[in-house]
Amino acid sequence: MRPNLLGAALIALLAPMTAQAQVSGDVVKIGVLTDMAGVTADVTGKGSLVAAEMAVREIGGSVLGKPVQIIAADHQHKPDIGTGIARQWFDVDGVDAIVDVPNSGVALAIQGLAREKKRIVLYSGAGTTALTNEQCSPYGVHWTYDTYALSHGTASAVVKAGGNSWFFLAADYAFGQQLQKDASDVITAAGGKVAGGVRHPLNTPDFSSFLLSAQSSGAKVIGIANAGSDTINAMKQANEFGIVKGGQNLAAMILFLQDIHTLGLEAAQGTYLTTASYWDLNEATRAWSKEFLAKTGMPPSMLQAGVYGAVRHYLKAVAKAGTDDADKVAAAMRELPIDDVFSQDAKLREDGRVTRTMYLARVKKPSESKYPWDYLEIVRPIPPEETVWPLAESKCPLVKGTSR
Repeated sequence: MRPNLLGAALIALLAPMTAQAQVSGDVVKIGVLTDMAGVTADVTGKGSLVAAEMAVREIGGSVLGKPVQIIAADHQHKPDIGTGIARQWFDVDGVDAIVDVPNSGVALAIQGLAREKKRIVLYSGAGTTALTNEQCSPYGVHWTYDTYALSHGTASAVVKAGGNSWFFLAADYAFGQQLQKDASDVITAAGGKVAGGVRHPLNTPDFSSFLLSAQSSGAKVIGIANAGSDTINAMKQANEFGIVKGGQNLAAMILFLQDIHTLGLEAAQGTYLTTASYWDLNEATRAWSKEFLAKTGMPPSMLQAGVYGAVRHYLKAVAKAGTDDADKVAAAMRELPIDDVFSQDAKLREDGRVTRTMYLARVKKPSESKYPWDYLEIVRPIPPEETVWPLAESKCPLVKGTSR
C-alpha cells in the first residue's frame, strides 16, 4: 500500500472509540530521546524527530480522540543525562513512551528506569542484545536491529568470501564491545580466526595508533565496530594509511547511507553491510522517503525509518488497547501485525525483539550509481531466523522455559 492509503486506513482505525477509552493527561505523549549533535546525529537526531512526526501525521494527529504530542531531547551519549531526561519526562511531563535512544549504554540505563516506572521504550538506535536478553523488560521493544543481526549478516558474508582472519577496531562502550564479541563468535564458528583488537574512546579524532596496530596484525580483514562519525573517520584515515592498497580489507560492522554519502563511493565502494531497510527498495519506500528527503535533505537511515515504524505501531496499539496503560499497550503491540512500508513481515517476540527480514548489501562503485543516493546493491534478503538470537538460548525472564 502507498503511504496515503495506509494513512487513510489508520485514520479509520484510530478514530475516537468508546467512552471507556482512557488516556492519561488527555494526550498521548511520545519523547524522542536521541543524539542531536554527536557522532550519530546524521542517522538519528532531527531525522528521528521528523520520522516520528510523519508517523503521527499519517494517523491523523490523534488517537482515541486525544491529540498525539511529540517532544525531543539530546542525551549527549551520557547515561546520567539520558536517565535524567527520561525521569523528568515520566514523573513530570507525562510522557507515555520513549523512542530511538541511540547508544547502548544510555539504552540499558533507560531500560531499568522504564521498567520501574512502567513506561514503554521503543529502541531503534541502540544495538546491544542485552535489551532483549539478560536485561529484557515487558516494556522494552527492540525495534530495528541489534549487534547479533549485524554480525551474522556482514561477518558471515565476508568470511565466506575468503576474509578468514580478522582484527577489530571497536568503540569502547557497550555497543562496540558487544558488536566485536558477536562478530568474533560468527567468524570463529565459520572457521575463521580473530587475531586481536583495539578499542577507542567515543568520538576520537585520531585513529592513527589504532590503525597501526590493525595494520601490523597482518589480518586480512579489519573489522570496524563503531558507528556514525567514528566509522567515517576510521575509514577515511585507513584510506590515508593505504591499508586497503596494502592488501587488507575493511569490513564496517554498521554503515549507514549517510556515512557512505560523507565518505563518497570512491572510498566506500565494495564494502559489505547489513541493513534493516533501504529507501530505494520499492515504490512504497521511495514514496515515503521522498517526503522525508524534502524535510531533511537526505533519505532515511534504517534507524530513522525504524522510529517511524515504531511510533506508528505504538499508536495502533494504543487504539487497540483503548488506553495508554503500558501493560495493555505492550500486549496489544504483540497481538497486532506490524505493517509499515519498511516492515511488512516483522513480528514482536515475547522477549521484546522485533524480528524482520534484513538485507545484505554492497556499496556500489561510482560507475554503478545512476541517480542521487543510489548507493547500495541489495545482495540478498536475510530471513529473520538468521539475524535474531534464538529463543532457545535466551536468558530473558519473559521467555517461557528460561530460569528466573
